[in-house]
Amino acid sequence: MLVSPNLLLPSHARIVKEMLNHQVNLDRVFHALADPTRRAMIERLGRAPASVSELAKPMALSLAAIVQHVQILEASGLVRTEKVGRTRTCRLDSGTLSHAERWMEARRAEWNSHLDRLGEYLEQTAEPPATSKSPK
Repeated sequence: MLVSPNLLLPSHARIVKEMLNHQVNLDRVFHALADPTRRAMIERLGRAPASVSELAKPMALSLAAIVQHVQILEASGLVRTEKVGRTRTCRLDSGTLSHAERWMEARRAEWNSHLDRLGEYLEQTAEPPATSKSPK
């Protein structure tokens, strides 16, 4: 009988392992988005699917370089490709982008909460403004 390695791990270790796998995916997404050429490709694919050669047209890069960028986008999960005949069509996978967006929104909410608490603390500890007595 084969036993899944996950079944041998305590439950908290499985959670940590899943979190680490999840983090690797975000690393790939942010790595892919770090390049301006790939961001331009994502913007283009946001309008409609396109072939690799259509993605290459506005770029001052070789087709081989464009293919490498597409491979990075595909490995990150941001783009899905399908080959029909000699044409490889790229489509945006909005689910992956939404996942990264949710991660960033959670960080934003966390920091907003910290800043709100800091603001409350500063209000509570602020000295009242000194009243100046004007001479008569």
